[in-house]
Amino acid sequence: MSSVDILVPDLPESVADATVATWHKKPGDAVVRDEVLVEIETDKVVLEVPASADGILDAVLEDEGATVLSRQILGRLREGNSAGKESSEKADAKASTPAQRQQASLEEQNNDALSPAIRRLLAEHNLDPAAIKGTGVGGRLTREDVEKHLAKAPAPAEAKAPAAAPAAAPAPQLGHRSEKRVPMTRLRKRVAERLLEAKNSTAMLTTFNEVNMKPIMDLRKQYGEAFEKRHGIRLGFMSFYRESGSGSAETLSGSERFHRWRRRGVPQLLRRQHGRIHSARSGHPGAA
Repeated sequence: MSSVDILVPDLPESVADATVATWHKKPGDAVVRDEVLVEIETDKVVLEVPASADGILDAVLEDEGATVLSRQILGRLREGNSAGKESSEKADAKASTPAQRQQASLEEQNNDALSPAIRRLLAEHNLDPAAIKGTGVGGRLTREDVEKHLAKAPAPAEAKAPAAAPAAAPAPQLGHRSEKRVPMTRLRKRVAERLLEAKNSTAMLTTFNEVNMKPIMDLRKQYGEAFEKRHGIRLGFMSFYRESGSGSAETLSGSERFHRWRRRGVPQLLRRQHGRIHSARSGHPGAA
């Protein structure tokens, strides 16, 4: 059986090195093709290194926490048939029909298209999104779809009263609470550095204003249903906040922003005649 090197993927030009984060396999473990062997972490992303063939993990050359470079050898894989559960799973995957694979692909795409609010609602009620028919754009699930599904679901049967009350559980002992110190990952360190840099280098101001929200509530009530049918998401408040914020920024005195700037050692003022509004949203880890 031949041996194959497990290499660090090509890193982006702006990334000098990476750190070995987690090994998912130990030497001697059987692996199948495309199974994730190890994760490496850069300042920006976490990269997965999959197995290039079926076989057995022969050796781990770089332990967790080691700093590695692009195309560096992480370990070695001995090619060969990996017996056991992995082979049966691979055979089952090959035995699946094209229709089943297409259905699985569609379900995966629909799950990726779910909004954070819909995901939370499904998780709260332990629901399978594949069991609910979506009426949004492209078959996407909306809040109304989930609520209708919950309304149709049968109510859980009432539990019978116990014959005898169980003995009272002993009061938990809160005297000893364990703690564990773990090293920060490379990605967390960089996120912390960016946040601290932003705090120390930008002017931060918090203001509070009272606003009459009734006209906006009336607009949402009037156009909310049509908006959701057209775009597949609910009409929230963020759109109105962004519109009012951008309008306020444009009406500032002179509609110009000044920033201190140094170019070639000469202090200058950078005059920007435009504004930017950034909104936080859920995404992949490491987006800071």
